[in-house]
Amino acid sequence: MRDQDPSPASAERRLTTKEAAEVLGVKPETVYAYVSRGQLSSRRVPGGRGSTFDGREVEALARRNRRESSGSPGSGGELSVRTRITLIEEDRYYYRGVDATELATRHSYEEVAEWLWTGRMRPGTSFTAPEAAVLVARRAVDGLPEHTSPTDRLRVAAIGAGTADPLRFDLSEEAVLGTARTLIPTLVAALPQQGTYRRDEGPLAQRLWSRLSGRDADEASLRALDTALALLVDHDLAASTLAVRVAASARAHAYAAVSAGLGVLEGPLHGASSGLAHRLLMDVLDEGDAGPVIAEELRAGRRIPGLGHRLYTGEDPRARVLFGLLEEIPNAGPALAAARDIVATTARHTPLHANVDLALAVLTVSCGMPATAGETIFAVARTAGWIAHALEEYGERPLRMRPSGHYVGPKPPQPLPLPLPE
Repeated sequence: MRDQDPSPASAERRLTTKEAAEVLGVKPETVYAYVSRGQLSSRRVPGGRGSTFDGREVEALARRNRRESSGSPGSGGELSVRTRITLIEEDRYYYRGVDATELATRHSYEEVAEWLWTGRMRPGTSFTAPEAAVLVARRAVDGLPEHTSPTDRLRVAAIGAGTADPLRFDLSEEAVLGTARTLIPTLVAALPQQGTYRRDEGPLAQRLWSRLSGRDADEASLRALDTALALLVDHDLAASTLAVRVAASARAHAYAAVSAGLGVLEGPLHGASSGLAHRLLMDVLDEGDAGPVIAEELRAGRRIPGLGHRLYTGEDPRARVLFGLLEEIPNAGPALAAARDIVATTARHTPLHANVDLALAVLTVSCGMPATAGETIFAVARTAGWIAHALEEYGERPLRMRPSGHYVGPKPPQPLPLPLPE
C-alpha cells in the first residue's frame, strides 16, 4: 500500500507540537529534536508559548521516516535504521563521530558508555548496583543449574533486576539512563565469584575480573579487560542490537530489551565465536603447532574462528588495539605466538586478518579464564550499546520495526485438512 498524500486540511494549516508528534508517531520532545537536527522548521506562537509546524513539511518527514525505517513494501531491500550512535567505514569505527579505538584506549568502559548514551564525557564516572536489585538477581541466578551458560545467567539476572524495579516502565530518557547505570553493575554482581580474588567495588573491569578468573589481577591485564569492554560497547546493527531495537520499538522496558539482546547473543553465529577461538587456541598450544589443528578443523568442515570480519576488508581495529595491550601482559607470550601461528597457517590458503574474537581468546587463555569468558565480556560490554539503541528507539515512532511478510505458501483458499488416520 502506497503512502497516502497528506489531506489538504493538514497540509495547508500549521500544526501544534502535539499534532505534529501524532502525525510523526513520536513523543513531543522528539519533534524538537527534529528541529535541532534541521529536519523540521518551527515558528513561535505569537504572544504565547510553544511552536507550530508546517503541515506539508511534517507529512513529508513522516513519509520519509516510514520509507527509511522499513523500506518500500515489496522492495526486498534490507532494513535501514537511522542512528547517531556508531559509524563503521574504511576499516575504522566511530562512537558519535569520535574514533572508538581512541576513546577505548583513553577512557574507562564506564566513561565510554556515558559518551554513547549522552554524548557527554564524564571523567571518573562509576556505576553502582543497588543492593535490592543485586539480591534478587543473585537469588535468581543461584537457582540455575551449575552448567548454565554465562549468557543465560545474565539474562536471568536482567529479568530478576527488572522485577525489583517498580519504575521499569518509565521510558523517559532520565529514567532509562538511571536503569543503565545500575543494571550493568547488577549483571556483573550476579555472576558467581571465581577463586579468592573478590571485588564488588571499584572500576567495573575490576569487579568483572573476579567473576572470570581465580587469579589475582595485574595492572596490565585489568587495563586490557577494561579496554576490551570499551571496544565492544557497540558495533552498529548487529543481530542482537536489532533485536533490542525491535523490543524497544514495541516499548518494552530497558530490562526486557536487554534480555532480547542476550537471547540473540546465545546463538552460535554471534556470541559464541570467542569461545570457539579460545578452544582453538588451547588446541594449538597443546599441539605446539597450528598446522595439524587447522587441518583437522577444515577436514571436519568447520570454519576457522577468530579470522576475518565482513565489515572490515583489512584489519579489525578492535583486534589491533587489543593485541597491542596483550603484549604487555605477563605470560601472554605463548598464546600470542599461537595466535600468530593460526593467522600465518591459514594465510597460505586465505589471507584473513585476526578479528577481535581471536584477541579475546588470547586474553582469556593468558589470564586463566574459561572458554566462556569471552562471551561474558562481550555480553556485559554490549549491554551499554543495547541501551543506547533502546534510548534512540524510544524517541522514534512506536512499532516502526514491522516489516511486511512476503507470503510464499499455498494459494488460498485451500480445503480444510483431513484428520490423520489412527
